[in-house]
Order: sequence, then structure tokens, then C-alpha cells
Amino acid sequence: MINLKDILYKVGIEAVKGSTDVVIGGIHFDSRKVGESDVFVAIRGTVSDGHEFIAKAVGQGAIAVVCETFPDEIAPGVTYIQVKDTNSALAFIGANYYGNPSQHLKLVGITGTNGKTTVASLLYQLFRKAGFKSGLISTVKIMVDDLEHKATHTTPDPLTINRYMAEMVEAGVDYCFMEVSSHGIHQKRTDALQFAGGVFTNLSHDHLDYHDTFAEYRDVKKSFFDHLPVSAFALSNVDDKNGVVMLQNTKARKLTYALKTYADYKAQILESQLSGLLLKINDNEVWTRLIGTFNAYNLLAIFGTAVELGLEKLEVLRLLSELESVSGRFQFIISDNKVTAIVDYAHTPDALENVLNTINDIRTKNEQLITIVGCGGDRDRTKRPVMAHIASSMSDKAILTSDNPRTEDPDDIIAEMEKGVEAQNQRKTIAITDRKQAIKVACQLAASGDIILIAGKGHETYQEINGVRHDFDDMAVVKELLEQLKK
Repeated sequence: MINLKDILYKVGIEAVKGSTDVVIGGIHFDSRKVGESDVFVAIRGTVSDGHEFIAKAVGQGAIAVVCETFPDEIAPGVTYIQVKDTNSALAFIGANYYGNPSQHLKLVGITGTNGKTTVASLLYQLFRKAGFKSGLISTVKIMVDDLEHKATHTTPDPLTINRYMAEMVEAGVDYCFMEVSSHGIHQKRTDALQFAGGVFTNLSHDHLDYHDTFAEYRDVKKSFFDHLPVSAFALSNVDDKNGVVMLQNTKARKLTYALKTYADYKAQILESQLSGLLLKINDNEVWTRLIGTFNAYNLLAIFGTAVELGLEKLEVLRLLSELESVSGRFQFIISDNKVTAIVDYAHTPDALENVLNTINDIRTKNEQLITIVGCGGDRDRTKRPVMAHIASSMSDKAILTSDNPRTEDPDDIIAEMEKGVEAQNQRKTIAITDRKQAIKVACQLAASGDIILIAGKGHETYQEINGVRHDFDDMAVVKELLEQLKK
């Protein structure tokens, strides 16, 4: 049995109406899920305001309401708690309710525009290989040691985060690696978590549909490091111009990594092939199956994090050589007629440019590179022409198609992308709205030795059209189509 007053520790309470000495059931911020003796937290969201549903929650049996402003009607027998910020309150209430599980884990948060999933997932993989029970909270999936759960958000809500972390503690997990998105930071989802470390990967154009300016986006990321405790470490990529900014006000131990500049953790690419990378990391050579300069940065972040968490350097290098790529991150197959198909999650201009640079560095230039790319609907529109410009200028052929159009007309999205295609690239760029048809045409155009890049969706196994998710897996589709063309 949990008492209401016990879950209010560290919550910034401004006023209370009613008693906090009551036994509670569950906690919800979705009024539809509220039942007898539950606590309802009224969140002001981007779509709706939870304060409008307080009466509904009370009618369904809520014993307590946490809100920023008291409702006009105060129901007898219900406790109302006024706080300054219900998002932050939910973070602390959730942590308290589940026994503050992050305090019993060595939790590392990874933030940045690109690379979060790869760094978090491969740290989880590495620590498991090192013999530790580990946890993962990522865009792709949530892992409680070897038990997998489906992920719905990059950084879940505080109740979900703490529920899974409580499961991790129960399972004897030692380390947890977590993607920390700008949305998650801004909405205070990580406020009550105790981090042992934070990692900054890079910062580029993304989420400007949510953040008003790039400066706001950067400062939200920075605030994660500002709030790290003195006991934690902050590891930042200082080849990125924002890397030093992330460390400016942190109380954590400041550490850096880089390929181009002086840093605590330094790497040099000795060989880059489709089969992998030969790196020199802090004067030690290591061969890894991961591909491309962007993965050299990811591996360096992983190396630095593992060493800061206490693993022996040579053991970490050995484990780096065993790591396997993350689903939908530069995954590739080579067909019987020697066509290479690469599937990558690259859905930002910077990520797409990185992947295309990697391919262009590795290829012989005797083959053609065909890039298939789309942009998501109901998301940052400013990057659409930029994505098309990059694809058309860095490829031999570019096919503009649908990503997840959501509630937008896919043809309208493609029309906005086409504005970024320069005159000299228009003849080698075509638009095919249907994504499967776009992949089919690319397969038909490809001759032996050619490379097809399918960008934007990566690990996703669905396509969202008009609010409905349809089964769609880029890797499965291209495998099937290349197999059909062989016959």
C-alpha cells in the first residue's frame, strides 16, 4: 500500500486542498485510464490540456488530483495538490511511486541529434558481452536484461521510464543506457532520474516543428548536462561546435572525445571499407564491423563511456570488435547479382549527408548510387528541400517518395522536397509517391555492383498514412524485390 504523501517527496507543492494521508492506487496523466483511488496528474500537452479532464477523472474515482490551477469545482473526499509544473511533478511522483529505481542503477543518458540509438544500443550490447546485467531504453526497443519490450517514444513518459527501471532493479540489472530526446528533456520526463553519466553525440537541424529556433533546441539539450550531479561524468563530442557548449555549466566531470581535435578520447580512421573500420583509439588499433565516419564517433563515445564506468581499456577494445550494427542503422545486404542495398534511419539532413559521405568514401565510383528518400508528415517542414538537395546532389540517381505522411498529402510533401533539387540535378531525380514502387524502380534501375540507399525509416516496420499504421519494412521489401528480379 502506498500513501499519497509518500509520492510527493521533492514535488514543488504550492497549495493543498484535502488530506495527503490517504492510500492510493495507480497514477495516470490520461483521464481515460483513471480508476478507483487513482491519482490524476493534469498535464498541459501540445494537443490538449489535462486540466479540462479533471472532473472526468474525479467522476471515474480519482482520489487525488495534481494540477497547476485548482478547478472551480472541488469534489468532497478528493485531495487537490497545486504545483508550479505538472510535467516536473509527474517525473518526481513517478520516481517516488516506483521506489526511485534510477538510484539503484548506473544510468547513462545519451543525447544529440544523431547517434543516440546506436550509442545506447551498443553500450547495452557491450556491457552484456562483458557479463553485466544491463538495461536499454531506446527508440527501437526497451530491454530489461534479456527481456524485450516494444518502444513507443524515444524517451518515454516518466511513469513508463520508472516502471521499466523498477523491473530492471528487480531483475538485478547493473547498468542502464537511455536515449534522452529534446522532447523528453523539455517535458521534464527525466527530471527525477539520477544519472551516472551523460553523453553528447552531435547537434544538427531537427525538431524545429517543436522547438521555435535552433538555439532553443541546443539549449534544451544543454540543460540535460546542466542538471547532471557532481558524481556523474559528462562526455561530449568536441568536433561538434556545440560540444563545448554542452559542458559549460555542468557540475559533472567534464570529458571530451573527437576525431579531429585534441580530446580525452581520440580516434583515427586507418581503414574504411564496407566490411568495417580499422580505428586507432588512444594509440590502440581495433577492427570493428561498423561502417563509416559517423560510427567512428559512436564507437569512440562507447569506448569513453565504458572506461568511465570502470571497464578495463583493452577489454573494451576487444568488445568493440565484437559489436554488431543496430537494426536499421546502415544495415545492408548484397543480392546474388551483386547489388548492395543499404537501409538507414537517416531522417535529418546531417544524418543523410553522413551516410552518403560514408558510401561515397567506400565506393569505387564505377557503380551508380541510387538514393530513395522521403520526409515525414506533420513534422519539421523546413528540412524537406534540404533533404532532397542532399540526396540529389550526392547520388547518381535520387527517388523522392513517401516516408510516414501521417495526416499530410504525400504528394504535397514531395512537392516541398522538390524545391531543393537544383536545375543540374533535376534530370537524375524522380518522384514516386508509393514507397514500395519507389524501391521496386530502384531495384530495376540497379545493375551489378550498384548501391541502393533507402533512407529515413530504418528500423520502423510500419508506414503511417492518415493516422493508420500499415506493415512496411524497408529491408524486407528490398530483399523481396531483389529476389523477384533474380528470377
